[in-house]
Amino acid sequence: MDPVICTVDVVLLTLQDDGLKVALLKREREPYKGVAALPGGYIHVDSDADTHDAAMRMLRDKAGIVPPYLEQLASFSGPARDPRGWSISIAYYALVPATLIQQERVLLADVDSALQLPFDHKTILDAAVQRLRSKSQYSSLPCYLAGESFTLPQLQKVYEVLMGEPLNKVSFRRKMDEMDMLEAIEGQMLATGAHRPAQVYRLKAAFRKRLQLLERGL
Repeated sequence: MDPVICTVDVVLLTLQDDGLKVALLKREREPYKGVAALPGGYIHVDSDADTHDAAMRMLRDKAGIVPPYLEQLASFSGPARDPRGWSISIAYYALVPATLIQQERVLLADVDSALQLPFDHKTILDAAVQRLRSKSQYSSLPCYLAGESFTLPQLQKVYEVLMGEPLNKVSFRRKMDEMDMLEAIEGQMLATGAHRPAQVYRLKAAFRKRLQLLERGL
């Protein structure tokens, strides 16, 4: 009886040119050698503490990235998803600001384009995008795409891109105050054209590794 193939795959998401992008890597070996796919690979049973550890290793080694946010998505399994045999993949999704993406190592593709991906990677990608867009309505998750620091207009734009609709400025700022997750960086202002300089913020230390949730969505 053939052993079950067990891998970890990661949907690496970022924002570029006001659009949500996924980072893809060309596969180095068969099956689908040379085809762009989600970063992934086998679990190293001798060194990976768990699948989260394996996912972090793959992103670090293959894409040169240590993501500020990584969350388990779901498991995908069955006899048809991999031509090598019955397989199971523990899928994660990671959020990174565009400044951390090394574009000489990865291909950035629009998540809403007609992507042709190997295995069941398009199904995994679609599940991750749905999870992100759903959580964006009631959590601090989009902050991980905004970078280490940002103004409130910049952060509002991130939320709007993910949610696919404009947000009322007053209501958005009220929700940010309600979540109480941001702190102003003293002395840092950002000039924005003809408007007066905007205060620069960052996530409070308590929320850099965990999400803050709203009782009601934006």
